[in-house]
This record gives sequence, structure tokens and C-alpha cells, in this order.
Amino acid sequence: MGAETIRVGVIGAGGNTTKLHIPGLQRQADVEVVAVANRTRASGAKVAEQFGIAKVCDSWDEIIDDPGIGAVCIGTWPYMHAPLTVAALDAGKHVLCEARMAMNADEAHAMLETARMNPALVAQIVPAPLTFPIDPTVVELIGDGFIGDLITLDARIAMGSNFPQWDSPTHWRMDRDLSGNNIMTMGIWYESFMRWVGPAKSVQAVGQTVVKHRRDETGKRVAMTIPDHLDIIGELEQGGQMRFALSSAVGHMPGIDIYICGTKGTIRVCGAVGKLQVEAGSIGDTGLAVVDIAEEKRYAWRVEEEFVNAIRGVETVKLTDLVTGVKHMEWTDAVTAALRTGRKMYLPLAVMGGS
Repeated sequence: MGAETIRVGVIGAGGNTTKLHIPGLQRQADVEVVAVANRTRASGAKVAEQFGIAKVCDSWDEIIDDPGIGAVCIGTWPYMHAPLTVAALDAGKHVLCEARMAMNADEAHAMLETARMNPALVAQIVPAPLTFPIDPTVVELIGDGFIGDLITLDARIAMGSNFPQWDSPTHWRMDRDLSGNNIMTMGIWYESFMRWVGPAKSVQAVGQTVVKHRRDETGKRVAMTIPDHLDIIGELEQGGQMRFALSSAVGHMPGIDIYICGTKGTIRVCGAVGKLQVEAGSIGDTGLAVVDIAEEKRYAWRVEEEFVNAIRGVETVKLTDLVTGVKHMEWTDAVTAALRTGRKMYLPLAVMGGS
């Protein structure tokens, strides 16, 4: 497209969209955010006023059907990601879709198939950014052979957890009708793990719902069906194993504590989001030492820039392409199936005849 102006329509202007995507798109040269459709016209009008967006739409199909709009930013909850992505691509529009990719692997495959049928269009999933600052360092250490052969990735994630919050309001992540098979921040972390050690080839899981009921926005008592405490084990394609404990119900646990252990060395990622620290030690060392990460090795948020550059042919989408997104959603489905059946699930699901 060269320097031709890219006109973007926004469908779903929630927290990440207003904090990151709209400002990020408006910072790009020759990009205009020209329309917004939110859950209500009133909420859309507030966003339009805040960001100087000319058109407020009553429904998302106005954006899909507008021939003057060349790209769509989808910021809805996961239950609409697949329908909107498929519709936008079929209408000839580039797509930047908020994570998580879809409700389940079947929807993710439909998105990927539609993207492949429209190869001239860019389709990008918003990546998991929690480990951006330390990703290049961890990947480089493992790639250079620092740990040797992988034995295990052992992760305990309890960020924001402070015992069961019985009176906490219902969030979309707790509603299976909106979130599908996604569980807490499970997929966000698995995406980071895939960057470091590649995908899993098997999954086993146990979980529980500690807070069994919450109140919705109307005050109605609603049963919680998505676990808030989860333990996952599995084998990795490159060899080695993964043990992943995730909870929003425990107290006095480290927020983020991840060990990547190999035959020659160990890497630890720990701390808090925005302040993650990498420690490392080899055979013969007395312990782990903090790795000093140069600023130029700290990957920063540039999702909207990457999306626009991909449309213009300057670069290709890396974080995150739809093939990677499908792997993430197949793993998510496998965890859900393991929880429900008690069985060991093998990946990729498509090889096993579907999900």
C-alpha cells in the first residue's frame, strides 16, 4: 500500500483497546482511526470523543460493510473474535485481533483457514506482553546452549492472588459463554513459554473452583465453572517436561516464579510484571546470579507498528501470527479436555482427529 492512508475501524473499545491499540494506531504515520462500534452507542461515543474518532456506529457490521475502511481492530471479548475476524477478512479488511485468539481451537482453525484464503491481507493476534522485556535474553540463553538439554520448565504463577476473594465481581474471564475454554491467564503464560521452549506435545491437568459463586453486574448469584486453581503437567516437543501451577485463590505465594532447568544450567524468571528478573547458573556455580539485561535487548510494545508495517509490506507479523495462535488454542482445548476427562491429551489435536 506504500504511504497510502490506512483507515481503521475499531470494534470493541475496552481497556486494552483504549489504553494501547487506538493510541498506538494513531501514532503511526498515515493511519486514521475513523470509526468505532462498542457494546452501546453511548460507550462508543465516549471513546470517539476521547480520541477524536469521526464516526460512531450502532453495530459492528457497519464497520465490516464500509468500503472505505481497510483495517479492523477487534477489541471484544473472545466470544466474538472468530465471527468478526472471519467477516472482516472476507470483506477484504486487515485484522488486528485482541487476545485470546478465540473461544476454542475449532474457531481458531476457522480464523486461520479464512486468513489463508485471503493471503493479501494481514491477520495478527495481539501477543502476550508480560515477558517482553526478558524474552530476547531467555531465548538467547537457551538457544546458545546455556542450559544444555531441557529437563523441565517449572512455573508457579499467582500474580494478583491473595486468598479467595469471595465478594469479587464476575469478570469476563470467569464466564465460559464469553471466554470459552480460556482459563485465567493460562494462555498468556503458555504463549511466553512457547517463545522460550516451543510447544507442548501432551497435557494432563487437575483443577478446582475455589470461589464457587459470584454476583454478576445485576446482583444475580452466578455459578463459577472456570477453575481458579489449576495444575498442569506435560511433555514438550523439543524434549523435557513442563509443570505449570496457576492460581487466583492462594495466598502468600510468589507472584511469578519460573525455573527452566537443563542438563548444564538453570534459568529462573521471577518478580512482578514490569519488574521481571532473570537469574542463571551453570554446573559448578554456587547458585543463581542475576543476569544484567542491556536496554537494547528489552523488547518493547510495538504491536500496532508491526501491524501497520505488515500491511505496508515492511515486515511480517511475528507477535503473534495465526499459526502460533492456533497452537495456543489447541493447547487450551487440551487442558480443558484433560480437566473434564482425567485423560492425557496429545497435541496437536488436529493430528488426533480434532478437538
